Amino acid sequence: MNKVKNGDRVKIHYTGKLKDGEIFDTSRERQPLEFIVGNREMMPGIENSVIGMEAGEKKSVEIPPEEAYGPRQEELVVEISKSKLPDHIEPSLGLRLQMQDANGNHYELAIIEIKEETIALDANHPLAGYTLFFDLELVEIG
Repeated sequence: MNKVKNGDRVKIHYTGKLKDGEIFDTSRERQPLEFIVGNREMMPGIENSVIGMEAGEKKSVEIPPEEAYGPRQEELVVEISKSKLPDHIEPSLGLRLQMQDANGNHYELAIIEIKEETIALDANHPLAGYTLFFDLELVEIG
């Protein structure tokens, strides 16, 4: 049987969980996820985990933050004046905002603290700093 190697186009089903078993994402109710191994289309931990798998094979893997969404970076947390928010936005904890910098790069930030005059915004990925657990099934090597 063929085993996955760099450069192969693969289709996988996955279920991603946190340490406590909470599911944060799954492809089970959708089409399998398709990507080319080694093209950096996926987090390194997923790409490395499928190498050597055969079609139909299932496995569970633990992926450290460095191979997932990276470590949490405190420098990505900023405090701004509430007056900098557009008038139509009412700040609330957990609210996710889309922002664009002067170079046209888009960022998603979450409100993590609300004070009298300021709010704290976090640009870290919501899963940054977490060890993730995935149940993988290699559906196809194409």
